[in-house]
Amino acid sequence: MPEPRTFRDEPVSFVRRSGRMSQAQERAFAELAEAYLLDLPRAEAWTSVHPDARLDVAAEYGRRAPLTVEIGSGQGHAIVAAASAHPERDFLAVEVFRAGLARTMLDADRAGAKNLRLAEANAPEVLETFLPAGAIDELWIFFPDPWHKKKHTKRRMVRDGFPGMAARALAADGIVRLATDWEDYALQMREVFDSDPAFERGFDGEWAPRFDGRVMTAFERKGKEKGRAIRDLTYRRRV
Repeated sequence: MPEPRTFRDEPVSFVRRSGRMSQAQERAFAELAEAYLLDLPRAEAWTSVHPDARLDVAAEYGRRAPLTVEIGSGQGHAIVAAASAHPERDFLAVEVFRAGLARTMLDADRAGAKNLRLAEANAPEVLETFLPAGAIDELWIFFPDPWHKKKHTKRRMVRDGFPGMAARALAADGIVRLATDWEDYALQMREVFDSDPAFERGFDGEWAPRFDGRVMTAFERKGKEKGRAIRDLTYRRRV
């Protein structure tokens, strides 16, 4: 009997949770998707990216500017705030949660953030093939799903092999910024990036200082309320 087909060998960036959306969220997709949401050619899975698809960054944004990509942008609080505060930069939010994408588009529209695009896509495929090599100046991964049960930790995004994907998409001297409120995941993140020769630490001591460009989100607030330490890490792509 043949083995069942699978869509991917690597774990997806976040589990797609797409319940019923509100009227405002439906309106976001109807009225704002053309301006903000990338039209991605798919492979087999809905959040996949066809391996032949490539993003023409300059054509999409209408200019050449430093590009920041956030994986798992959630409700979009951090990236909308950053795009609004830094019109000289371009931003790409990668997310699979449709309600979060809708909220991001609504907030970006209110803020007038024209330098932001959204990709409803699995992050590894965005990093491995869709983005041109060396296209990213900063890569953000804030509070990714910790998959805290021991039997599920293999599903974590930041694990062995991930730095290679990030290194491909990052420019020389490009920055990776990470944050989590799960201590064992923070240790795992640090171990996998410390051991990859493509990266060097961008901090002294055990942990990086809190990135002041990261707005306080519900994930961070909830972690603090539960007494968990927030751990930041910063790595630089070697030349």
